[in-house]
Amino acid sequence: MKEHSQKLISQNKKAYHEYFIEETFQAGIALSGTEVKSMRAGRCNLKESYIKIEKGSAFIEGMHISPYTHGNIFNLDPTRKRRLLLNRREINKLRAGVTQDGYTIVPLKAYFSRCYVKIDIALAKGKKLYDKRDAIAKKTSERNIAREFAGRV
Repeated sequence: MKEHSQKLISQNKKAYHEYFIEETFQAGIALSGTEVKSMRAGRCNLKESYIKIEKGSAFIEGMHISPYTHGNIFNLDPTRKRRLLLNRREINKLRAGVTQDGYTIVPLKAYFSRCYVKIDIALAKGKKLYDKRDAIAKKTSERNIAREFAGRV
């Protein structure tokens, strides 16, 4: 089987800092033509976005896709609600996860897989402040160890 290349459009690094990632899913997204052209130019931001499940469908809200410069009347609202394309089984699994205390659904990254725009989303549990401090301390110590090891070689 041939490997398909993936071109990264946008990444939500803050999600890894704010949440424990429990399970990830790959979802397609319903976009208009000018939104796809804008995403090809890399004009997408996932930072303040979140995912809601309502009426049996998953939607991403707050995802900012800048208007396409040559789109004129065909441009839509940059932060409009967009439908995610998931299987019924995946939607039910996400809905069951969100009903648990402290869990939410966050977008991790947006990318092109072949000619399709895909979004990796995750069922995640929020970190406490002390968890964030532990993660920062661990990352700092690993960086220092790597620096020492590189200096001795």
